[in-house]
Amino acid sequence: MAALSMPIAVAAVSSWGSELLKTLEVRVSPEPALAAAQQRAAQALADRPLPSRRQEAWRFTDIAPLLGITTALLPPATTGPATLPRATAGVVRLVLDGHGDPLAGVSLPTGIEPIPVADLEALLQETATDRGEDRGATGASNHAAARAGSEPPWSGLLAAASAGQILALRVRGFVEPTLELVSDAASAEGVLPLRLLLILEPEARLELLQVHRAAGASLTTVLLEARLGAGAQLSHGLIGQGVGAAVLLADLAIDQQPGSHYAFTSAVAGWALSRLEPRVLQSAGGATTRLRSLQRVYGREIADQHSQVRFEGPEGELDQLHKAIADGAGRSVFNGAVAVPRAAQRTNAVQLSRSLLLSDRARIDTKPQLEIVADDVKCAHGATVSRLQSEELFYLQSRGIAAANASRLLLRGFCGEVLRELPAAAAIWQPLAMVMAEEASRP
Repeated sequence: MAALSMPIAVAAVSSWGSELLKTLEVRVSPEPALAAAQQRAAQALADRPLPSRRQEAWRFTDIAPLLGITTALLPPATTGPATLPRATAGVVRLVLDGHGDPLAGVSLPTGIEPIPVADLEALLQETATDRGEDRGATGASNHAAARAGSEPPWSGLLAAASAGQILALRVRGFVEPTLELVSDAASAEGVLPLRLLLILEPEARLELLQVHRAAGASLTTVLLEARLGAGAQLSHGLIGQGVGAAVLLADLAIDQQPGSHYAFTSAVAGWALSRLEPRVLQSAGGATTRLRSLQRVYGREIADQHSQVRFEGPEGELDQLHKAIADGAGRSVFNGAVAVPRAAQRTNAVQLSRSLLLSDRARIDTKPQLEIVADDVKCAHGATVSRLQSEELFYLQSRGIAAANASRLLLRGFCGEVLRELPAAAAIWQPLAMVMAEEASRP
C-alpha cells in the first residue's frame, strides 16, 4: 500500500492496509461465482494504494477516521429486526448484516425475484469489467466498455472484495411496495461489507430505500450496482445515520438504457467520515437522471460526495442539486463531474451546489464541473457558499421568533428541498431530525 501524506503516519497507513488485505484473504464465499468475483476485486484492490491526499479525488479528505477502524469483519448482527422501527404499510424490508440471508422468512412482492446463482457468474464478470478489474475480459457489453476508461473507486473495490454474499434481484413490471434495505452496525466494531445487484427489466418500476446506521467504531462499505432497461424507472433514496467514530463508504454504479429514469436522493449526517460516490452512465443517451443530496457535518466530521454522470448518446437529461451544512470544525466536500462527449448531442444537464457555512472553523470545498465536447447542448452549473441570510433572520425575529428558533426554521427550509424527495417510507427514520441533530433522530 502506498503511503499517505502527513499528518497521518506512513507506518500506520501501511499497517492498516496490510491488515485489511489479510482479512480479505480469509473472507471467501462458498459460491464459486462470487468467490471468483471477490478474488478479482481483491487483486485490483491490492494493486491500488490506500486513498491519500496525493490523489486528486481524495485531496480534501482526511482518512484518519478510516484508519481508526479495526479491519476485522463485523460479527453476525446481535440486534435484530425487533430493534428497528416497524416498517410502514406498503414496505418490504430486508435486513443486511453481511452474514445471514436477507431473504430468509421474507416474501418478495410480485415483480421481484432473486437472480439464480447460475446466472450470477456472467453478470459479475461483466460488472467487474465495468469497474476496470478485468479490462481483458471478453463478452463485455457496450456500457462496460464505456465505463472501463475511468478508474474504479477504491470503496467499490473494497466492498466487492470483502462481501461474502451478494443480494441480487431482478425486477419486472411495476412493483407497488417500496423495497427497504437496512443495515445497522449499532455499537459493534469492525467492517460491514455489503454488495447489491439490481437488474430492472425494460419498463420495470421500483422504489428503493437504503438505510445505513452505525453508532460504534465501524466501517460500513456498500457497493450497489443497478441496470435500468429501456423505459425502466428507479426511485432511489439513501439515509446514512452515523454516530461517533463510524465510517460510511458507498459506491453506487448505475447504468441507464434509453427511455429510463433514475432519481436518487440522499441524506447523510453524523459520521466521522462518510463518502458517497454515485456514478451514472447513460449508455446510449435518451434517459433522464435526477440527483438530490444533503449532507451535514459538525464537530470534526467529514462528509464527501463525488458524483460522476456520463452521457454516451444524444438527448440525455440531468438535473442535479447538492446541498451541504457545515458547522463546528466539520468539513464538507463535493465534486460533481459531468461528461458530455461528442456523441451526446442535444444533452440537457444542470448541476448546482448550494452550501451553508455556520462556523468560522468549518470548511466547504465544492467543485461542480462539466466536460463538454458535443456542440449542441444545454448545460449549466453553479456553486454558492453562504451563511444564513441576516435579512431573513431579522424578518423572523421581527415577528417575535427568537433568534435560535429563527435559525432552525431557515435550516429546516434549506433541508426540506432535498428531504421531501425521499421515498415516503423514509419518514419513520426521521431524516430531518437526523440532519438537524435533534435528540429524536435515532428511532
